[in-house]
Amino acid sequence: MSETVTLRRVTEADAEALIAGNRASLALHHPWVEPFVTRESFDRWLAETRGHRKVALLATCESGIVGVINLNEIVMGIFRSAYLGYYGMAGFTGRGLMTRAVELAVSYAFREVGLHRVEANIQPSNLPSRALVQRLGFRLEGFSPRYLYIAGAWRDHERWTRLSDDPTH
Repeated sequence: MSETVTLRRVTEADAEALIAGNRASLALHHPWVEPFVTRESFDRWLAETRGHRKVALLATCESGIVGVINLNEIVMGIFRSAYLGYYGMAGFTGRGLMTRAVELAVSYAFREVGLHRVEANIQPSNLPSRALVQRLGFRLEGFSPRYLYIAGAWRDHERWTRLSDDPTH
């Protein structure tokens, strides 16, 4: 039986555990994401979530922190869209836990935040991340060359999208 994944907003009390998890997972994340690894960078990241444009969610299970999911650049009005960012922690890969966590986050984005569109921008070489969004019914919408500056280089990304009125699977 698989572990139950829960999702909640990140708080200041999560700093120490998240920093330690990010440090332990640097090899897993490189070159796809550069998570915070100091208290100062955690504080800056968390401060960004205090407005209406970003939500930071923590995925956990009985044995620890599974990963982090962000809803970034939330725009309401006629757009109702956000960019989805996520990363898992070392020791929790290959068990379907991040798939469940991202599934919960997408549901949260649609039901609680009221979004219509969630877009995940993924580097083409990040096969686990591509497979995750495909499992959740995201569709490939396009390719953006040199889209985001990560780990010292402009990196190409594919745009994967889910809409709130897409059929569930």
